[in-house]
Amino acid sequence: MKVLSVFNIKGGVGKTATAVNLAYYLASAGKKTLLVDLDPQGAAGFYFRVRAKASARGRSLLEGRKTVFSLIRESDYENLDVLPAARGFRNLDRHLDHEERKKRRLLPVFRRLGTRYDVIIVDCPPHFGLLSENVFAASDTVLVPVVPSVLSEQALEQLRTFFSGRSRSSVKIVPFFSRVDQRKKLHRETVSKKLIGETVFLTTTVPDSSIVERMGIERRPLLAYAPRSRAGIAFQNLARELEETGRL
Repeated sequence: MKVLSVFNIKGGVGKTATAVNLAYYLASAGKKTLLVDLDPQGAAGFYFRVRAKASARGRSLLEGRKTVFSLIRESDYENLDVLPAARGFRNLDRHLDHEERKKRRLLPVFRRLGTRYDVIIVDCPPHFGLLSENVFAASDTVLVPVVPSVLSEQALEQLRTFFSGRSRSSVKIVPFFSRVDQRKKLHRETVSKKLIGETVFLTTTVPDSSIVERMGIERRPLLAYAPRSRAGIAFQNLARELEETGRL
């Protein structure tokens, strides 16, 4: 079982679109896949037309096996289930702070989930805290979409600093360029270097495209309605590169 989390503290970088389309791709390839939506905005669940149980609370993830599995919903797609975000998830940092081993409390939760799934994709909340630290501990890979801009570069460096400050290896951090606009000189120049500082990026880049924004209207993954679009092909190439490099 592999756990891949998609993270960035900066909004508008394509984090949720990446998580949703990777999950769809893997399920279509025959892998039993779970998409865990830990972003309180709940966009990943929205795209798949699933809602959290009315009784779901912030502590639900920390309770027994039966409670955790009861949070999971089937999607409209074979091999793909979703654990949608509940409103109470925004309080998970506070709940975790009262737990023993509070920085690794979710590890057994992901292990339990892993008994049913080949891959778990996590759409992370866009902030640093105990919840994100727990997800990082449980993840094999932390995939970081980075728009070729100064602010996105700073966000990536903050993540690396967060890892080093907690003596975590930054090997897990895998960035790629997202929402790339080839009309912009800065984007072209940044992408051509394939690195920022000493951080090497994946070779796949995902273009900025209005067709990705249609996910909110379609309420489907891009790969379900426009797989041959430039962005659709890019998401497929991203998944293949992650597979070929052993990260999925």
